[in-house]
This record gives sequence, structure tokens and C-alpha cells, in this order.
Amino acid sequence: MKKLMIWNLLMLAMTMQAQTARKFTLNLTDDGKAQMVCFLPQTSSGKAIVGVPGGGYSVLSNSHEGYLASEWLNQQGIAYFVVNYRLPNGDRSKPMGDVEHGIRIVRDSAQTWSINPHDVGIMGFSAGGHLASVISTHSDFDVRPDFTILFYPVISMDERVSHKWSCRYFLGEEGQKDPKLVRDFSTDQAVRRHLTPPAIIIMASDDRLVPPVTNGVAYYSAMRNAGNECAMYIYPTGDHGFGFGSWFKYHDQMLTDLGNWLKARQTPQPGAIRVACIGNSITDGHGIDMATQYGYPAELQKKLGNGYWVKNFGVSARTMLNKGDYPYMNEMAWQDALAFKPDVVIIKLGTNDSKPYNWQHNSEFRQDLEQMVTTLCPALAQPAKKGKKNKSQKSQLSSQKPQIFLCTPIPAFKSTWDINDSVIVNGIIPIQKEVAQKYGLRIIDLHTHYANDGDKMLTDGIHPDGKGAQRLAEIIAGEIKNN
Repeated sequence: MKKLMIWNLLMLAMTMQAQTARKFTLNLTDDGKAQMVCFLPQTSSGKAIVGVPGGGYSVLSNSHEGYLASEWLNQQGIAYFVVNYRLPNGDRSKPMGDVEHGIRIVRDSAQTWSINPHDVGIMGFSAGGHLASVISTHSDFDVRPDFTILFYPVISMDERVSHKWSCRYFLGEEGQKDPKLVRDFSTDQAVRRHLTPPAIIIMASDDRLVPPVTNGVAYYSAMRNAGNECAMYIYPTGDHGFGFGSWFKYHDQMLTDLGNWLKARQTPQPGAIRVACIGNSITDGHGIDMATQYGYPAELQKKLGNGYWVKNFGVSARTMLNKGDYPYMNEMAWQDALAFKPDVVIIKLGTNDSKPYNWQHNSEFRQDLEQMVTTLCPALAQPAKKGKKNKSQKSQLSSQKPQIFLCTPIPAFKSTWDINDSVIVNGIIPIQKEVAQKYGLRIIDLHTHYANDGDKMLTDGIHPDGKGAQRLAEIIAGEIKNN
């Protein structure tokens, strides 16, 4: 028996040597209390995963919920980085900061390590799954992962329906008494439409430590209700903590399921032209199920092809007016759009501004639109040199000088929610055209192009249906390609 164990360990070491080109450890804190163990594959696919071990926020289970995954991931050409984070003891900023630091290092070192910086995921187990979901929902855009893998995750911070000690160690005794903190860090409550990265959740139905229904299933439900891409695999048995252990009865099936999900993900090409779609519910995809895949920005991606990277930053009900009822520039989506550093920006706002209680602030529409434009492209705020006009932004595809398209609102075929097409035509569109002329921007006249597409609307007469989303994408793609 002992000889067999030695032989198996020798074969494992040989396999790892054959697949892992380089293994090394980096300190994440000056005192070395947080470290990242790095496994780089011999042949890189460009994909990377940051691993977050579990342990109930009281210890680190970084063997089967950490290092053991390196062999299989490196075989797939995936670079793997296990973060041995500091335990919180009530100070959640410690583990959060350590994982964010790890992701930042991976992205900053992408070229050196043959990684696509836009294909960096996170994989967390149990309490590490909670931490991975916190990073996926709470962290700033530059350290938010591109995809999320959650093994039997703690999701709720309500200890009555979750793992009590994970909740207490993460939030602290006092934090557990604060309903707002409990809600904020119950990550099913923090999922954001279009902004929370795609996820896969892996659990066993007989998990007795972290209830699947109020945790992993709750996260899946929040993702699906938001229209975000999410898959969930619940195996009949396995209890809690199986990780990448070969003793898990469904180990091989789990690897196949996870591998297929990873291979099916669409990854932006390095150097792809970044297109940010900014707007209200029409951009968001209101009324279109799984709008992340079937809204107009998703259809625009299909029409532009893989030389472009289109992201949806639409938020329902939002206004251009900063004194409107729901100003767009107050949103997380606006901050994400800026951090995305787009090469092309499609601005489609104004429909909700036409409502009487918003349009009473019409005298400020121009300045708020100009604020958005010059924030996206600060160079436009600089006065033109004497004798020269502001140049068109053609051929200025860069993160510093994005090409900005102003879309006129599509017609309001009905006056639902007091949206007023007359205000759109006589008040909003003229201002958009004047601002476009002032800054050398392109206008996409959706109000005219879409005028005969009333049959491609939902019954409210305001929002395009699935065919309408395709039509919008067709119009906008044509303008981008012909520019």
C-alpha cells in the first residue's frame, strides 16, 4: 500500500511538472501574511483564474480548495493563482484587499505571463466562494473578475440561513447586528444587471453545512432574474467541501461540466475596439428576457464581430438630467463605463427626460449632456486653437479620445409613463444636434431611422422587443462601420 501511495505521488509530481511550466510565490502584503501562489502553464490559452480557498473565514483550506486545482487548470492552458488571504476577524477589508491585490497583479502582469487581461476569472470555495462573490459584486471595475466560479458558496450573511461562523468572522459580532451590512454583503442582494460577471455555481444537494437553497441557489436566482449569464450544477451527493478532490463521486463529471462552461465563454480579443453602450431601459433591454444576451448591445456585438468588445452599461429609468428623478451619472454603471476606457461610446439617453417632472429642468439638459461628453473625453473640454475648429473624432480610437455617437431617442409610439414625443422632437433632439456640432460628434438619428418600426415594440410603445433590439443594432452597427 505504501509503495502504491509513493508511486501515485511520483506520477502526480511528474504530471504537474509536465503541465506547469513555473511555480512561484508572491507576497501580497509587506509582512508576507498574505501571499499568492502562482502556477503558470507550459502552453497558455490566455485565460487565468484567481483561486480563493474556503475555511469558514477562520482557517484556509488551500489544499483541495486551492493548490489541487492547479494540475487540471494548467492542463487546460489556464494560469492559476491561489490567494492565501488574511483572515478577517471582523475586518472584511483584509481578505477583500488581498484578493483585489492579487487580481490587479495578474492583470498588470498579463503580457509577461501570456494572459489576456480581459479573461481573468475568480474561483472560490465555501467562505472563499462568498469572498469571490463579494469581489464580483462589490469591487471596482478594474479588479472585478471577468467570470466567477463558485463551489458550494456561502452567499447569505444572515446566519439563520447560512454558515453561522462565516457570517460572524466576516462581519464581526457587531456587524451581524447591523441589518444593512448583513444585506449589503449577502451577495445575492448585490447582483447588478449587466455589471456582475457571468457565473457558474457547483454544489451538492446534500450539503449540510451551507444550505444550497438560501445560498448558491439564491445567487443563481438573482443572476437569472437580472438576465445575467449563470449556470448551476447540483450533484445528488457530495456534502460540503469536496473541492477538486478525486474522492468526490462526481469528480470527473464536474470537471467536464466546468471545462465545457469555460470553453463556451466568449472572450474579447486582445486589442479589440471597446464599445460602451450608455443609456436607459432601451439600452438596458427592458422587457427582453436575458437582455444580456438578446438586448441591442448584445445584438450589436454579433453584428460587429470579434474585432469589437461591446458592453452594456444601460440602466432603466435613468435620465441625462442630473436633476431628473434618476440621473444616469449617479450610477455604478456610469463609473464602470468610464473605467472600461472605451474606444467608442454610444449615448442613448433623453427618453425619460421628456417626462414633465424631469423636463421642468430643461434649461440644464445641454450642460449635463456636455458634462457627460467632456468627462468621457476630457480633451474635448480644451478650447480649440485659434483659427481651427474642433476636429471630427474619426480615427481617434483610443481610451483617451473615444469616438462618441449621440443617439436621438427612438419615437415614443405611446405616451406611457408621461413620456412625451413632442418634447423629444422639439426640445431634446435639437440640443443633441447642437452639442454634436460643437464637439464634432456623430449623430445617429434613431428617431428617423426607427420611425417605421412601430411593429417591433412592446405593448407600452416605448421599448423595442427582441426584433426591435436587432433593428437598433443594425442601425448603430452601420453607423460605426461606415464612420
